[in-house]
Amino acid sequence: MERIYIFTGKGGVGKSSVAAAHAIKSAGEGKQTLLVSTDMAHNLGDIFECKLGKEPETVLPCLQLYEIDPEYVMQKEFSFIMDYLAKLLGGTEENDMRDVGMIPGMEELFSLLKILEIYKQGSYDRIIVDCAPTGETLALLKFPELLSWYMEKLFPIGKVGVKLLAPVSKTVFKVELPNKAAMNDIEKMYLKLYELQELLKDRSVTSIRIVATPEKMVVEETKRNYMYLNLYNFNVDGIYINRILPPDIGNPFFEGWLKIQEDYKNELRECFAALPIYEIYWYDEELRGERAVRRMMEDALQGDVFAGKAIVGRETFRQNEKGYVLEVYLPNTTKENLDLYQADSAVIVKADNFKRNIPLPNVLCSYEVTGARYENERLRTGR
Repeated sequence: MERIYIFTGKGGVGKSSVAAAHAIKSAGEGKQTLLVSTDMAHNLGDIFECKLGKEPETVLPCLQLYEIDPEYVMQKEFSFIMDYLAKLLGGTEENDMRDVGMIPGMEELFSLLKILEIYKQGSYDRIIVDCAPTGETLALLKFPELLSWYMEKLFPIGKVGVKLLAPVSKTVFKVELPNKAAMNDIEKMYLKLYELQELLKDRSVTSIRIVATPEKMVVEETKRNYMYLNLYNFNVDGIYINRILPPDIGNPFFEGWLKIQEDYKNELRECFAALPIYEIYWYDEELRGERAVRRMMEDALQGDVFAGKAIVGRETFRQNEKGYVLEVYLPNTTKENLDLYQADSAVIVKADNFKRNIPLPNVLCSYEVTGARYENERLRTGR
């Protein structure tokens, strides 16, 4: 296995087309490639003009497409988790387990767990993931870490405590606590979540790439998206500016649009100067079918677009003469939009509407945060 490439961006910017172009290029290099969609509004079948089922389908030599159906994956591969959750929510074995999928975040979680399983099988050289729009993608990527954190808080009492409390909870609260077998399943689930976190944040394996268009709202969301992804320590290693009008379009109607697009292209170039930037023209046809996608690939994806590298390091704890310092890379924001505080054995960093719990190493659990400052696009604790 070489790498996993995750494409995200605001809705309607052309993520699926850009991901498809990468998939065709990868397959053309002789690499076994899987193009997978985690967006519930799948459109890979529309782009390649073929009908897809619930399992990967071969569409070209070395290229398979897969539109994940989370409910199918939950029932087929993670039924043990579904059974326990149904009981926890007051259901019975005879009840339809599909209601469990209504728990917020569960569909996204099982989509990621399926990608983890595919990666571990080692059948593909490259996995290219077409994600949902920005907000859903952020929820998708941060969910394993968030759920792991809650599991650590909810199940510290161990199997002895559960054994003592189970009869009381079932009688008084009508809630069935996990039995010994279920606790083993919860432990398995926790280990899977940990494994999933490590995979998504492994900079030698996973790259996240943002697709944008040269428009005001898209540019602003792209900058925020980049900041949020760095808050959660994901490796963003490429920006794609899509739907650029050709400069020689020769139509007075588009003169104003050409100027607007040039201004926003320059803004994106300045904000993401440290990243590889790819520019893709707006074509005179729909991007449907292999020929149209291949045209984009040949025009825009020159050179080794699969070189993937770590652009910025992860958050770090380091020691200085005054104690320890936590440093987090947070571009495209201001100190007014940031907040930091300590809760139990974690440092909570809040950026706009998103927050992250960063666990403290054991050696630092007895320490207190004495201050923080934001400078040079980095948030640092300490004085």
